[in-house]
Amino acid sequence: MNFLRRSLVGLFLVALTFGLLAWAGHMVSSAIQARLADQPGQRPARERVFAANVVTVTPETISPVLTAFGEVRARRTLDLRAEAGGRVVDLHPAFEEGGRVKAGELILRVDPSNAQWARDVAQTDLAGAEADLRDAERKLVLAREELAATGDQARLRAQALARQQDLRARGVGTDATVEDAALAASAAAQAVVARRQSEAQAEAALETAHNALARARIRLAEAERALADTELFAAFSGTLAEVSQVEGGLVTPNERVAQLIDPAALEVAFRVSTAQYTRLLDQGGALRPAPVTAVLDVFGADLTATGQLIRESGAVAQGQAGRLLFASLENAPGFRPGDFVTVHLEEPPLERVARLPATALDAAAQVLVLGEDDRLEAVQVELLRRQGDDVIVRAAGLAGREVVAERTPLLGAGIRVRPLRPGAEAAGDAPETVELSPERRAALIAFVESNPMMPDEAKARVRAQLEQDRVPVRVVERLESRMGG
Repeated sequence: MNFLRRSLVGLFLVALTFGLLAWAGHMVSSAIQARLADQPGQRPARERVFAANVVTVTPETISPVLTAFGEVRARRTLDLRAEAGGRVVDLHPAFEEGGRVKAGELILRVDPSNAQWARDVAQTDLAGAEADLRDAERKLVLAREELAATGDQARLRAQALARQQDLRARGVGTDATVEDAALAASAAAQAVVARRQSEAQAEAALETAHNALARARIRLAEAERALADTELFAAFSGTLAEVSQVEGGLVTPNERVAQLIDPAALEVAFRVSTAQYTRLLDQGGALRPAPVTAVLDVFGADLTATGQLIRESGAVAQGQAGRLLFASLENAPGFRPGDFVTVHLEEPPLERVARLPATALDAAAQVLVLGEDDRLEAVQVELLRRQGDDVIVRAAGLAGREVVAERTPLLGAGIRVRPLRPGAEAAGDAPETVELSPERRAALIAFVESNPMMPDEAKARVRAQLEQDRVPVRVVERLESRMGG
């Protein structure tokens, strides 16, 4: 009995132990699951506010600037051609590519021997014609004097005939005497006719002499012109280009030996779209004489020339679009025909428009305006022009309101923002400068001096900048980028 009782107590204790272990395991498992399933306490949701740069819309009158690219051309160009053929015996000292000559200076002379010989022969012929003319004039004077004398004799013979007839009528004279007087009068009249014929021949000879003299003068003028054609003079002051002759060479008539360009008479040709062209017309449809600025990029020291819009092309070339415009350039030192320049053309002013950053406008021509409680509103505007990083818009009712300057995908209508307004202190416009070491400064100056493409004016300007204590960073970077540094 004791054995059975103890056995039952042992089984009970073992069962109780396993039951307690199972309950403990369940408790631990439930606690772990509850811990994993627990979520932190939810805080109340708060609206997210973004920072945004804003600018104030200020209506004003703005003159948009149209930017295009064009080519500098010479308005005054002359092909120098040899009028006479032969061997070149004399050349201007500056007869070379880029040589400068003044108006009236001798450019080229061809061997004038043949032309001088022809001129001398023509002068001799002219002297002979003048002598013949004087001889014809003297013969005409003599013929007229002989005619006058013969006329006097004829009158005397006629008077003698009348006297003999009167005497015969009074019975004093005879018929034989009257007949002799009549024959003498007839001979005198015939002599007058002969002298008149001589006078006519003398007058014809004088006309012939006049014609011969005129032909001699024409031949002399032609010979002098041929002699003058052996010399080529500069019609105006300018620069020589495309030189193709040397002293001692042979030229043919009408052969082009060089080209004379006036560097002071330049123009720029540039192409604009048809829409841009229409904005340059006045109310009558004519092209306005708008001011033009041409800029030539020369290693940071930009060359600038001002001018005026003068004309447009008469037709659109095949395969081209838009309009080709021409503007004259005034006081353009350093510019040469063929330079590629940037052209800035001032358009007619636009009234009551605003200038905004280009990043403030989206593809649908809408801007985000700061409303009540700093919430954004989308407002439609009219895009008029794009000017670099800015746009010119017309927006009725936005005067004085603030617009988001830089749109991002996070900003939109209804979003609340924290406006960031530009401070009163603005960065200065002075360019950033840098100090150069002597070696670096010398390398940059040597590069500028050895560059054959830079005009002397540009070299002097860049050299003056490089010799300063502090040099603009933009100039240094552009020079070193071309040096490969």
